[in-house]
Amino acid sequence: MELQILKVEVSDQIALVTINRPEALNALNTRFFNEMDQVVAEINGRTDVRVMIITGEGKAFVAGADIAEMVDKTPEEGSDFSRLGQNTFRSLGEMEIPVIAAINGFALGGGLELAMGCDFRISSSKSKFGQPEVSLGLIPGYAATQRLPRLTGQGDALYLLMTADMIGAADALRIGLVQKVVEPEELMETVMGIANTIIAKGPKAIKLIKKVVRQGMAEGFNKGSELEADMFGTLFKDEGETGMKAFLEKRRPEW
Repeated sequence: MELQILKVEVSDQIALVTINRPEALNALNTRFFNEMDQVVAEINGRTDVRVMIITGEGKAFVAGADIAEMVDKTPEEGSDFSRLGQNTFRSLGEMEIPVIAAINGFALGGGLELAMGCDFRISSSKSKFGQPEVSLGLIPGYAATQRLPRLTGQGDALYLLMTADMIGAADALRIGLVQKVVEPEELMETVMGIANTIIAKGPKAIKLIKKVVRQGMAEGFNKGSELEADMFGTLFKDEGETGMKAFLEKRRPEW
């Protein structure tokens, strides 16, 4: 499929994916999900990419799902559209490499759900966040009811989900929805710097961090701890030995 909504640039082991539908505030539609599935599959198949960044063109990261596409759907079609988005966003979590959301503006509804599907979130100070679905007589469809309380705690999640309140970047940082807030002109430089910091670390270790954390959150503390011990051991006589020897010899490791 030729990409019409997404732009993908790969350079220096970083894949920058830009949602390029600014005339619709980057609203999510079926084509977006199909294109993102294609991009995820292609990036998964590359050995020259170690971090993926997702951002939006214009004044929005993503301002929500495409209401014009949704309005005439039947209940069955609505559920299918929900599962389509859930599967796409789940695939981001299943990527081996880190996925960073660079939130450049409005992250509302499906846009916030996309951001929460990423591994962590860096925000412009001008960004706005919210889950406005109840204002339309709907609930979120792309797993906000599950991801939001896991990130912010139940009280803040229920407040945002039930009131449809739109909050700024400072409040998003306070409740743990984003990890860092910077001025708009510094956003991409900051995110690229974080990506390069990650790239300088052990590549196998970075992939295992993501695997162990996400699987442990899903399966519980005890199973997660067992998985950690197993994965910790796999790095001995491998990448871990490289890193530890470099440390003892006071030099940079060569991964």
